[in-house]
Amino acid sequence: MKPLHLALVIAATLIGGAVMLSLNRPGVGNDVPVDNVRIEGGQQIIDITAKGGYTPRTTTAKAGIPTIIRFHTAGTFDCSTAVRIPSMGVSARLPSTGTKDIVITNPQPGPLQGMCGMGMYPFQVNFQN
Repeated sequence: MKPLHLALVIAATLIGGAVMLSLNRPGVGNDVPVDNVRIEGGQQIIDITAKGGYTPRTTTAKAGIPTIIRFHTAGTFDCSTAVRIPSMGVSARLPSTGTKDIVITNPQPGPLQGMCGMGMYPFQVNFQN
């Protein structure tokens, strides 16, 4: 095999592997299960990281349990520091580094959709019975 052909095969393999790894990161696809929901002291806590968007983008949680959506930031200076949840009338500013809690007293079954201040980065919490 010629060196040019060998180099092309290696490059294609590396690029293909990188693409596959990026698609399998938790929270990137809507069908990738993640473990970001827990129950503490009778409250459901959903952890979401905000930096260049929200990770995970889709979360499944239980309806009817008092819930805290806890946003974590670490050197976040993009528009994901401005969180909006239109159906709840929530518009909150996150610290560039730290946490911010949004409380939902009685989440109903169905999707809860949120986004950054510019609407570029969406996230969703699917509350189920």
